Amino acid sequence: MITIDTFRQLALSFPETTEQPHFEKTSFRVRKKIFATYDSKTNLASVKLSETEQDLFSTFDKSIVWPVPNKWGKQGWTLLDLANIPAETFIDALTTAYRTVAPAHRSDRHVRE
Repeated sequence: MITIDTFRQLALSFPETTEQPHFEKTSFRVRKKIFATYDSKTNLASVKLSETEQDLFSTFDKSIVWPVPNKWGKQGWTLLDLANIPAETFIDALTTAYRTVAPAHRSDRHVRE
């Protein structure tokens, strides 16, 4: 199980990441762009992926990783069930979301670190 503390620690380890409220959720942003949110009521995370990445992660297990069921899902927003997702898959998805949103010079640097 991925806890909010684990989520927060990993998200804030990325360069220039900030944590801010986003309606009833917690959001993680790089240069004001959201790459992930956490909903404490449902214990779900939402991450911003490309359509291809979303398809790839969703093949893992559609009961654990799936597109947001509306127009946001068609834009790459993907839900992660934090109670059941393996840590490695979560880390990969969050890292991919960061790279999707971060400026190229930041996401490239993080890959090499």
